[in-house]
Amino acid sequence: MIESATGLILRTRPLTETSLIVHWLTPHFGRMATVARGARRAKSPFLGRLDLFYLADFSFSRSRQSGLHALREVSLRDPQSALRQDIHRLRQAAYAAAFIEQATETETPLPGVFELVTGFLDYLCHHPPGPQMVFAFELKLLHELGLQPDLYKLKLTPGAKQIIRSLAQGDWPAVLRLRLTPTQTEELTQFLHGFLIFHLGRLPRGRAGALSNTP
Repeated sequence: MIESATGLILRTRPLTETSLIVHWLTPHFGRMATVARGARRAKSPFLGRLDLFYLADFSFSRSRQSGLHALREVSLRDPQSALRQDIHRLRQAAYAAAFIEQATETETPLPGVFELVTGFLDYLCHHPPGPQMVFAFELKLLHELGLQPDLYKLKLTPGAKQIIRSLAQGDWPAVLRLRLTPTQTEELTQFLHGFLIFHLGRLPRGRAGALSNTP
């Protein structure tokens, strides 16, 4: 039986000399992996349609033996090219993908997470990747996971608590309008560093890079 989905490519890796494993985030099937057979051949129908952070419609045949399903067709919606043309954007996008892979289960519906990350990447394509974007993504994803911090119990300055509230509740335009001082940025960096380790066991890969050298 062939099934269809809309998905965001979180990661790809070679399987054989000609085939590729593609890891997707979808709203209804959650995170899932497919095999694109022949995708690395010069005349493959998948050519130019499978790369990091591509948003696409695709069809697949579900495997009964494993969680690795057979990719059938791909129709590209948006390559989100700006993410690969700026190292700062790429680092933040890669961190978001690593966070999702670490914090979610495979093949569990994740409509809220899918909407969050696609909105984050779309806004990141068109706007400067400041540290507040990373903080907001972390807080919004923690909320989706039911792990949002309780502001009444946090030992933070009143200003930091207000910023956390604004980052967690605001839309992306509002997040981008926030201006954090170096002291506030450091306070939030350290607080979320410890909070993530406490709840996830370790930091998602690439956090330091996502927060460093932003314009």
